[in-house]
Amino acid sequence: MSTHVATDSLVEDLASRLDAAAMTRTACAQLSQSHKISLDTAYAVQRAVAGRRLARCEHPLGIKLGFTSRTKAAQMGVSEVIIGRLTSGMLVADGGEINLGDYIHPRAEPELAFRLSRDLAPGEWNGQATDIVDAVAPAMEIIDSRFRDFRFDLADVVADNTSASGAVIGAWRPIGEGLDNRGVLFETDGRIVGAGSTAAILGDPLRAVTAAVRMAARYQITLSAGTVLLAGAATPAVALRAGTAVSTSVSGLGRVRFTVAGSDSLAGANDE
Repeated sequence: MSTHVATDSLVEDLASRLDAAAMTRTACAQLSQSHKISLDTAYAVQRAVAGRRLARCEHPLGIKLGFTSRTKAAQMGVSEVIIGRLTSGMLVADGGEINLGDYIHPRAEPELAFRLSRDLAPGEWNGQATDIVDAVAPAMEIIDSRFRDFRFDLADVVADNTSASGAVIGAWRPIGEGLDNRGVLFETDGRIVGAGSTAAILGDPLRAVTAAVRMAARYQITLSAGTVLLAGAATPAVALRAGTAVSTSVSGLGRVRFTVAGSDSLAGANDE
């Protein structure tokens, strides 16, 4: 792939396709089927997609990282994490409910969330992660690729805002010691569907803070006090089904949960 950014008209066209897919809950063809776009162009498309959400009166909520699992990164053939944008319309209350019909083919994964303690201008900071975050919480991300069959290449998933669709944040707690190897249990209806450690997130989830700040500076994403940072998945994602209660527990940090309403007949029905 080339490294230049495509024309504004192409960026807006590709963003329009992805936004329409999300709004109509109808999967679209992968961008890579019709265009060979650079990673820089993919991030430009991502910015334009997020801009459409902000134009609908949402506001910035935070950022998320992808490919923080070294195994997943190796599978995708990348050595760098990717970054996506979270907006207020993606926030799901702890203990709240989502509707399956609001998504195309949603999945959830357990994560840690951090909260930024101060404004950061791009390139301003190069210190310890604990100097710029003031709280941590158990969290889950709802991911929902806008592409058919949940299949994509690197540029596709970056353009599609790294499949970001929802964020469920538990109770905030002060940053403590030893976040690098906390046990994580991921459950649906009380049945364990994933068990792992926060070590799966770059070996130590605090490294995700450093990586996120670096990537935000590179792609001109504004970071302000209160910004939520989803650090990456601690176990593989699980497809969501109607009538399911989903929860994540992180040792020493508590539990976060949500439920899924709707009909399983919707699952996959929104793929073209």
